[in-house]
Amino acid sequence: MTNRIYAIDLDDRGLAAPTPEIDQERKVAIFDLLEDNSFAIPRAAEYPGPYHLSLAIREGRLVFAISDQGAQKVAEFHLSLGPFRQVVKDYFQICESYFEAVKRLPPSQIEAIDMARRGIHNEGARVLQERLDGKALVDSATARRLFTLICVMHWG
Repeated sequence: MTNRIYAIDLDDRGLAAPTPEIDQERKVAIFDLLEDNSFAIPRAAEYPGPYHLSLAIREGRLVFAISDQGAQKVAEFHLSLGPFRQVVKDYFQICESYFEAVKRLPPSQIEAIDMARRGIHNEGARVLQERLDGKALVDSATARRLFTLICVMHWG
């Protein structure tokens, strides 16, 4: 399949060091993303992929830099972080609640918190898909994993 990401880099220069939980979230998201994703650049039909994606935060903007397997730049776009701020904040708060719940609450309460966490995660993925409209086509599973990476880059 050509419309996919085959490699991903996170430019974390200048970002706070992640906690062990955040680092684990990042590793899982990258692994899952590389295993199964759907990513296409609609205006770059001459570069059908697969793609190497580099994510960075620069000057308060989320930067997607996409290149092909030959390292030729295919596209680059910058998204304002503003639309993500509240959902990222909500996601971190619910994740903290979840990590605490796992240590001390019964399974039924953990499950309720996890359902809320997934709902916020889905909202973040929806926001990302809206922001990528016209720039990149991603399915919901790919958007969810990319949203996780946006969150870990927001850390701190």
